[in-house]
Amino acid sequence: MKARTILAVAASAITLTSSAFGDKYSDLVAKGYRWATVDGLYACVSKDDVRRVVNNPSDEVELRLMEQVKAYFLTPGTIVQVTEEDTGSGMSKIRMAGITVDLWTLTRFLSKRAIKDTYGVIETPETSGLIPTATSAIDAGPTPASDFSPVPNMSPVPNMSPVPNMSPTPGATPTPTPETNQ
Repeated sequence: MKARTILAVAASAITLTSSAFGDKYSDLVAKGYRWATVDGLYACVSKDDVRRVVNNPSDEVELRLMEQVKAYFLTPGTIVQVTEEDTGSGMSKIRMAGITVDLWTLTRFLSKRAIKDTYGVIETPETSGLIPTATSAIDAGPTPASDFSPVPNMSPVPNMSPVPNMSPTPGATPTPTPETNQ
């Protein structure tokens, strides 16, 4: 009797936890976000490269694709955004944080259920870097006016003298001599 009660409580706790995760992240899933379920070199620039990695998972193939910067690692729990699905090939085009090109991977490597990453955290677009959360912390200040010059009495226009009708004397020494420094 006790064993049945313990099993029933455990099953209901698991069900409630999984449904809570589903409710909390369902809006992300509706926007095309998925979580990676695999650990390996399974995100590639082209569909052919994905087929090559999946059908012939040799070190030589993986090394060649990495050297050519055509393949990237997926780790469990990494959040990606699906930008296109090709149901015929079973592949999805994804966008990953920190990668400037969209990549292809097998759709079966992606989950609509939130998965914890290697740190035990469920990634969101904001925490992963897929969506910028704030502007740059560096403030360069206002943009200077067009007539601004960092050197006083210096013209901002190239090849113009800062003082009209004045130019350097040919043959004059620009560096001070010991006689002029005394």
